[in-house]
Amino acid sequence: MPAPDLPFGGTIARDALESTAFWQPRITPPEGAPNVLLIITDDVGFGAPSTFGGVIPTPALDRVAEMGLSYTNMHSTALCSPTRAALITGRNHHSAGFGVISEQATGFPGYDSVITKDKATIGTILQQNGYSTSWFGKNHNTPGYTTSMAGPFDQWPIGMGFDYFYGFMGGDTSQWTPGNLFRNTTQIYPNETQEGFNLITAMADEAIDYMVQLDTIAPEQPFLVYYAPGGTHAPHHPTPEWIKKIEDMKLFDEGWNKLRDTIFENQKKLGVIPQDAELTPWPSDLLKNWDEHTPDEQKMFIRQANVYAAYLAYTDHEIGRVIQAVEDIGELDNTLIIYISGDNGSSAEGTLVGTPNEVAMFNGVEVPVEAQLKNFYDLWGSEYTYNHMAVPWTWAFNTPFKWTKQISSHFGGTRQGMAIAWPKVITDKGGIRNQFAHVIDIVPTILEAANVSEPSVVNGIAQSPMDGTSLVYTFDAANADEPSRRLTQYFEMFGNYAIYHEGWMLVDKVTRPSWVTAGPQDPTPSKPDWELYHVAKDWTQNHDVAAENPEKVKELEAIWWQEAERNNVLPLDASVVSRLVTPRPSATAGRTEFSFPGRMTGISNGVAPSILNASYTFTAEVTVPEGGGDGMIITQGGRFTGYGFYINKGKPTFTWNLLGLKILSWEAPDVLPAGKHSLEFAFTYDGIGAGTLAFNDFSGIGKGGTGELKVNGTTVLSQKMEQTIPFILAWDENMDIGSDTGTPVNDKAYKIPFAFNGTIDSLKLTVDRPKLGEADKERLKAAMAAQN
Repeated sequence: MPAPDLPFGGTIARDALESTAFWQPRITPPEGAPNVLLIITDDVGFGAPSTFGGVIPTPALDRVAEMGLSYTNMHSTALCSPTRAALITGRNHHSAGFGVISEQATGFPGYDSVITKDKATIGTILQQNGYSTSWFGKNHNTPGYTTSMAGPFDQWPIGMGFDYFYGFMGGDTSQWTPGNLFRNTTQIYPNETQEGFNLITAMADEAIDYMVQLDTIAPEQPFLVYYAPGGTHAPHHPTPEWIKKIEDMKLFDEGWNKLRDTIFENQKKLGVIPQDAELTPWPSDLLKNWDEHTPDEQKMFIRQANVYAAYLAYTDHEIGRVIQAVEDIGELDNTLIIYISGDNGSSAEGTLVGTPNEVAMFNGVEVPVEAQLKNFYDLWGSEYTYNHMAVPWTWAFNTPFKWTKQISSHFGGTRQGMAIAWPKVITDKGGIRNQFAHVIDIVPTILEAANVSEPSVVNGIAQSPMDGTSLVYTFDAANADEPSRRLTQYFEMFGNYAIYHEGWMLVDKVTRPSWVTAGPQDPTPSKPDWELYHVAKDWTQNHDVAAENPEKVKELEAIWWQEAERNNVLPLDASVVSRLVTPRPSATAGRTEFSFPGRMTGISNGVAPSILNASYTFTAEVTVPEGGGDGMIITQGGRFTGYGFYINKGKPTFTWNLLGLKILSWEAPDVLPAGKHSLEFAFTYDGIGAGTLAFNDFSGIGKGGTGELKVNGTTVLSQKMEQTIPFILAWDENMDIGSDTGTPVNDKAYKIPFAFNGTIDSLKLTVDRPKLGEADKERLKAAMAAQN
């Protein structure tokens, strides 16, 4: 691909009247090729939706299952970007460069967040076979350092074979005030003009409008719609109406232990787990039972679960609108609908007690339940929270399995419910399929359904063979019980790994709970403590039989290392949040001095200069108008963490928002008169160099320092900042100059866009990163020697 142009098929004489015109024929898909609606939700555990035994109503997923088939043995990679890279390429996630999420990319082939050109996506393949292709919602498969107007755009959706993109760049976003929302490559801020905007609904509207227009203009042309809403990744942002609906159902009042029992019973009734499947035990050594919590704690936890459930129900409802639109344009019968419930298991990234701000969790801060109740109970799910539920709910939503998102060795992190419908082809309506499958199987399934061959060359690049196996064989009722054609599949995430082979599963014992993301990590993940499960008979990985089967352990271990080497899994790395500060190529990498224009918005974190764990100085030359100055000079981040340098009612101010929990400001005492002024904010950092992170040394991270605000060369305020943000600012916000997009860093001080009413004549930033002294180098050598 692409197919070469044909030779000119007409005739050319000296005069047009004696010549015959010729037009290149349009490429069309094979006759009968279906439309494809590929849906994947986010962070949904196997036991959350009603289709797979959950108590949360998901009628759209139910509908797809009733029109077609439910798949009970479908697997993800245990994390967002990796699953999605595998899903759209048909290759294993490390082979596609996504061993971790793009924000944690490191400079190794399996982890650099680059889908190389020898792995064309399903968008490219179908586009070059005559399909209209589009992508709505989450894009977590573009390197963070290319998410700017400078590109390059070959790793954006429009560069990966999708004609149209409407969605957000990155792992998640506020559904109320998305700061990283794009139409193709243009950043947009519809929430600023649309009252009551919520991206879950707006995205469905966009997809429906797109399909209706396609059907009107080219009804004969099939479409691929890749539909990937932010639900139910944090922040959990349903509308108040959906929260009320779920609260009235009282689904969670009896707590998480009872919830597991209810889900497990439902799963047996529905037949989505075998009748002899066992419910894995509650991990009482890690998580408290419901009745061990106080009434106040239970009240807060119930609120968290209600909002999460409302978010899932709301997301599924809007997906239902998209499916209904396919029927309304008369295309349901010949549309292959693939609805994957979650890109990994339910998420434990909310801490043991939940959090009103997920950004706080990723910076190692836990918000006590008492503070949640006092400050955030009624706001939970609104634009004023970036909320996530407590881990015990997460564990319950992964019923009947153990563990959660991030854990690739156990099904709580990787088992996803899936439903597939193709009304004119799949006649076993409501059937259940138990064959072992993986997200890499989806692209081959679509290609076989469309009668499109896997390409060997795309745009002149020889293609690596796909790792997936088509599931079309399972569509026939006669093959309902046929053995799985996927015999082997490896898993790896953050140095935790497993190998499935012919009904057995060898897994690396979990040593880091998924909710522990910071602090020392295992320096030698290549030395596993093996567990063995005969999953053909032990559906839930409940009985470790490694001791009884040493030869099987040895056999599978050899297969694991073979697969790891073949798929770019090495080198193994058990670090988690420390990878967030890994140096990466970008427009700002290695630079220490920056000059900015007077007005510029939408500079993503991936290309903005970082001032974390460093000393820095902002210097602004401004002209204040008659009547007084007001507005933003420069900001990065917003309501949930970030900084801003601005003039507020005439007074120069520098503000740090510390994870939405504390606001620290340096405000000049006097109002600036009209005219030119020099403003400076200098911060002197107390920490040492941060280059030791790979060796489990966090001593240089998140330390305090002293900030000094100067006006026209005179210090007007100096104060200590006891701690700083260690790892990451709010990822769905931008760096803005001259105004503020997204949310304010201080809601009490100003409202967006807070455009500066004067002139920014000059704006400079100098960053001075700490260096390792001799004593630090000796300590580092000792740490390295100890780990080796």
